[in-house]
Amino acid sequence: MKRRKFIKSTGMMAMAAAFSGNAISAEAMSVSKKQLKLKRSMLVDDRWDVIVVGGGPAGCTAAIAAAREGAKTLLIEAMGQLGGMGTSGMVPAWSPFSDGEKMIYRGLAEKIFNESKKGVVHEAADKLDWVSINPEHLMSVYDRMVTEAGAKVLFFSRLAAVEMASDDTVDAVIVSNKSGLVAFKGKVYIDATGDGDLAAWAGAPFKRGYDDQGSVQMSSLCFSFANVDSYDYINGPTLYVWKDESTPLYQAVRSGKYPLVDTHFCNNLIGPDVIQCNAGHMRVDTTDPWAISDAMILGRQKATQYLEAMKDVRPTTFSNAFVVRTASLLGVRDSRRIEGDYIFTVEDWRERRSFEDEIGRNCYYIDVHSGKHKPEHYKKGESHGIPYRCLTPKGIKNLLTAGRCISTDAEAFGSTRIMPCCLVTGEAAGMAAVHAIEQSKNDVHKIDVAYLRKRLKEEGQYFL
Repeated sequence: MKRRKFIKSTGMMAMAAAFSGNAISAEAMSVSKKQLKLKRSMLVDDRWDVIVVGGGPAGCTAAIAAAREGAKTLLIEAMGQLGGMGTSGMVPAWSPFSDGEKMIYRGLAEKIFNESKKGVVHEAADKLDWVSINPEHLMSVYDRMVTEAGAKVLFFSRLAAVEMASDDTVDAVIVSNKSGLVAFKGKVYIDATGDGDLAAWAGAPFKRGYDDQGSVQMSSLCFSFANVDSYDYINGPTLYVWKDESTPLYQAVRSGKYPLVDTHFCNNLIGPDVIQCNAGHMRVDTTDPWAISDAMILGRQKATQYLEAMKDVRPTTFSNAFVVRTASLLGVRDSRRIEGDYIFTVEDWRERRSFEDEIGRNCYYIDVHSGKHKPEHYKKGESHGIPYRCLTPKGIKNLLTAGRCISTDAEAFGSTRIMPCCLVTGEAAGMAAVHAIEQSKNDVHKIDVAYLRKRLKEEGQYFL
């Protein structure tokens, strides 16, 4: 059976099982007339021009851009808030927005970044790199900007299956929520799921991991401590510097008393007496729901043990602290990379390449959390272009990718996976989706890229 037909069949079996309330039986191993009848009785919502699946940074800017261009836009999100890793995932700080000399991530990325800074008033107004994130404030920023643009948001709705009109055209996305299974139909779709679920289930080719076994970068569950002594935190010895064994964190690890604590402990003060931590590494198959479930439990245990360790090695800062919150979304660094018309490579990154179809710039370092890769950094003022062709999945006409799952190789992925870059690719995808509807009968591979770049420039985006 061809892969796309297999995906289509398994999607229909899942729908039939959901309607019947029973596990898939032996009889359900073929697509029967009864199942097709059940499918026809499903609610169908076909009001939309552009449907974005995934409400993280890329999904938000995609929805804003598509609605801004005049499209009837739906943003579908599995959680109850927008923002992905910066909100539900509680990542404590933005990756650098500058190349050391100037801001690189512009357009909607710059607007969202500047609005987010209003929630961390203790940060310098002109600070561009590693700026703390107040997740509750950032949620409200995304809510306002997405809805004011005219996009409609549907929360607590998870992608369940993809229906294809043909091998190269998405017909509908099947979503599971409190209404049961609902089919949403648009003209162009944007996969901003992070894991590339929509594209993979539509049959687009993809890669996963950094070796032949598909090993992925380690994940983390972020958390926050409250009632921290802010003065001591700011003015005392640094808690953690990568590979600096004189810091308190290394003392805790070397003691052997805290087996769940490792030498990954990024942390930021996000408000009075509250620090947020991106800490602890876990090896997780990020497309396996059982593995993710286990990781959430382990991550919460890690948060508690990190606090115990800090109370031990830095009591002046943490003696009265407590775990106030753990993230509701696992910090996944690595999953599927959907193969596009172009695969951005680590050699492209090293050569600081520019492209005729670039839709933005990126300057983040090669940051692969595997223990086997060494970080590589640019000098001040250096960056590379992000080709539009990395957003167009091979073999699918009316589908774009945005965010973490765009087309790169395993090492370059360590640079492009970050939130500022996701904001940039999301805006380009949202705009391109509307252009495909207007210019090329929904074919995202055939749009006028020069016009796309012109519109992005008009909206403030930066590229060469």
